[in-house]
Amino acid sequence: MKFMKLGSRPDTFITTEAVRSVNSEVVSDLIVQVKGSRYLLHKFPLLSKCSRLQRLCSESPETSQHQIVQLPDFPGGIEAFELCAKFCYGITITLSAYNIVAARCAAEYLQMTEDVEKGNLIYKLEVFFNSCILSGWKDSIVTLQSTKSFPLWSEDLVITSRCIEAIASKVLAHPSKVNLSRSYSRRGPRDDISCIESDSRRHNKDSSKIWWAEDLAELSIDLYWRSMIAIKSGGKVPATVIGDALRIYASRWLPNISKYANLEKQIVHDQSESDSIGKHRQLLESIISLLPAEKGAVSCSFLLKLLKATNILKGSCSSKMELARRVGLQLEDASVNDLLIPCVSHTCDTIYDVDIVITILQQFMLQVQSPPTSPLRRKGDFERRRSRSAENIDLEFQESRRSSSASHSSKLKVAKLVDGYLQEIASDTNLRLSKFISIAEAIPEFARLDHDDLYKAIDIYLKGHPGLNKSERKRLCRILDCKKLSMDVCMHAAQNELLPLRVVVQVLFFEQARTAMSGGHVTELPSNIKALLANHDDTAKTSASFNKAKMTPVNDQWSNASGLKSPKSNISTLKMKLAEDDDLDEHNADEIGKSSRIKALCVLPNRPKKMFSKLWSNNRSSVASEKN
Repeated sequence: MKFMKLGSRPDTFITTEAVRSVNSEVVSDLIVQVKGSRYLLHKFPLLSKCSRLQRLCSESPETSQHQIVQLPDFPGGIEAFELCAKFCYGITITLSAYNIVAARCAAEYLQMTEDVEKGNLIYKLEVFFNSCILSGWKDSIVTLQSTKSFPLWSEDLVITSRCIEAIASKVLAHPSKVNLSRSYSRRGPRDDISCIESDSRRHNKDSSKIWWAEDLAELSIDLYWRSMIAIKSGGKVPATVIGDALRIYASRWLPNISKYANLEKQIVHDQSESDSIGKHRQLLESIISLLPAEKGAVSCSFLLKLLKATNILKGSCSSKMELARRVGLQLEDASVNDLLIPCVSHTCDTIYDVDIVITILQQFMLQVQSPPTSPLRRKGDFERRRSRSAENIDLEFQESRRSSSASHSSKLKVAKLVDGYLQEIASDTNLRLSKFISIAEAIPEFARLDHDDLYKAIDIYLKGHPGLNKSERKRLCRILDCKKLSMDVCMHAAQNELLPLRVVVQVLFFEQARTAMSGGHVTELPSNIKALLANHDDTAKTSASFNKAKMTPVNDQWSNASGLKSPKSNISTLKMKLAEDDDLDEHNADEIGKSSRIKALCVLPNRPKKMFSKLWSNNRSSVASEKN
């Protein structure tokens, strides 16, 4: 750190009965009162350098031996005044980044300009500030921090803006060209588990590029915001580095905000807590406004933690939507825990904020719409396109295909993420069926390669909501494609008493078909079963009444398939279940029609009814052969 000494005389200021004075043989003739403190001084040294004191003394009448001058609004208080007074007496003073702002504001207040005396204090302070303070990294940071005690004076004297420009220029320059006294290397990384989590691998990788972030993190949010704007406007710092700097600042100033999670639901809370929430909210909004526009500049996990903090601190709707949009751009990188955003509003009855996740999924689907595999040909572009080389056209085609492939891969990852999220929120008794279905259907069907996880989520929801009627259970299970269930899950679903009977019928059908294909019964039903398994699209369309469901583990033992009925046994008991349901449907019409469940099977093409007849006849013949 740089410092400057002015004057050569020893310090002769003394305190007598709460009065500061100069130990001198000359009798004092001036009394200066600064914010409750009294100084017994001499007119000559002070008035010869301070234009303001000259004017005040000329305006105030002399009383007896001393003339009294009042300075109630003196910037910097008694410390700054005594610094200027010592300079007038020629007493040695030491200036550094810690006190130069106070000294500069005090000198300006006393009007210690060159018009009064050559080489006055203002001139010396400006020389030291421009040549030494602004050339050093740490000096610039400390000086900028000290301006928050004199915000108006610092702005008028252009101290704040000059410090910010100096800091930005050093960040934009190569680190080897900067006089650094970094403090971040002496501090361990901060990690707040409730809101902002640091990425140590990324921090270590970019430590050479982000050497400035920890020091800037010590600034208050208004000064930090202005500094970051200046750095970003330089256009030389990568967006990922800006993102890492914001993460470091958030981890420094957003500590353990989860303590405010239940404050909104409290009727009475302390005013100090409300003020603290307001400060943190302002800080959070400023961080969000500084986020780089580039995709991937900040991690999806960091964005979701900011969104979680916005929910807790009751941030603005615009901030929530902006974060939701940014999360949607890179949702495939998120985890289930990141999406578990607490709902703290008294109007929200669910544990987690489901609406914001629905918004994120909508934003994701808007962003990953696959581009056309080939450019659209407009009539006016025919000749121009003909002149292009074959290599360029092929390159465009390949780039478009790669973009489409990346979009498809993202949807596959997000589908897994959504199913895991559904399993986490399904047990919430206040979660409405419409919200559950909206989340499940936000992802296109092709994105789910299998429906095992979706079935588990449905099963958990059915267990947590035993009051669902038949119509609601049917509506829930329509999102399930039984053909995409594994064998173990099918065997579990066949004994799940919470599933609608239509789903059980479809599960048993596909289970029996797969068993026949793998167990040597191909000769009995070769064409029908093969056609069913090969033509997924036709089956999915025609079995719309059945093809969706979720799962409730029978004994909460997913991995244990022992004790499950065989496919033949399931088919045997199916006739009794269908008969019972047929009697019920004679008196209770459902949304599909007034026909019985066994009649509904007739909507399946490719002779499905005949296949079921063969399955049941095969089962009866097998049982008869076993008895014989």
